[in-house]
Amino acid sequence: MPARSSVFLASRLRRSPRGSAAFTLLEILLSLALVALMLVALNTFVFSMGELWGRGADVHLFEQHTRAVTRFLDHELRSAVLPPSAKANSTPIALQEIRPPNGMTDKLLTFELPAGSRLFVWPDRPLPEVVCSLQVRERDGLFLLWHSRLEKNFETDPPRETLVTPLVTGIAYDYYDTDFNRWTTETAVKTDTSGNPMTPQRLRLKFTYSKLTRETVITLPATTGTLPLF
Repeated sequence: MPARSSVFLASRLRRSPRGSAAFTLLEILLSLALVALMLVALNTFVFSMGELWGRGADVHLFEQHTRAVTRFLDHELRSAVLPPSAKANSTPIALQEIRPPNGMTDKLLTFELPAGSRLFVWPDRPLPEVVCSLQVRERDGLFLLWHSRLEKNFETDPPRETLVTPLVTGIAYDYYDTDFNRWTTETAVKTDTSGNPMTPQRLRLKFTYSKLTRETVITLPATTGTLPLF
């Protein structure tokens, strides 16, 4: 009798580890379902983070571009009021009638850069005394129209054009009214009582990219006839 009990107990001990280590079909299916849910959740998280990062990158690059263009124009306009191109009691930055390559004459903000600009690509060696004008075309962007006073056909040939950025879709002009001590923003150039165009004190550039829009303001520097303090 004791021998039979020992054999029975030994057989149970041998079967017990195999029985506890085995998985049922239901347990395996539940495990696979949980793993699938975790993978779906992980993929959703990764794709959503990628989409958010992509949108954030677009905004960052757009903001960086608007600042870079604004700084560039501000630097070029400040260079225009430095000697020798600017003299006392002169208007180195003014509105002038310019005929661009498309043939449509317009009143454009015009200034002179004695040494030209790094954006200009000359067919021959660069020339000094470069007259520049700003033009915004709603569907094309912001252009610099330019040619040198030293060119043979300066008075008759239209200026060359260089695209500064395709993201500028509008330009406006700020005028300060000394009578009412207030600023007014105009989408077109103002004229005085004699019909002469009035040079604004500030420029407003509208940048557009997809659904993003930004507006930057550039203050036109005043002429001092001497080296500026900035």
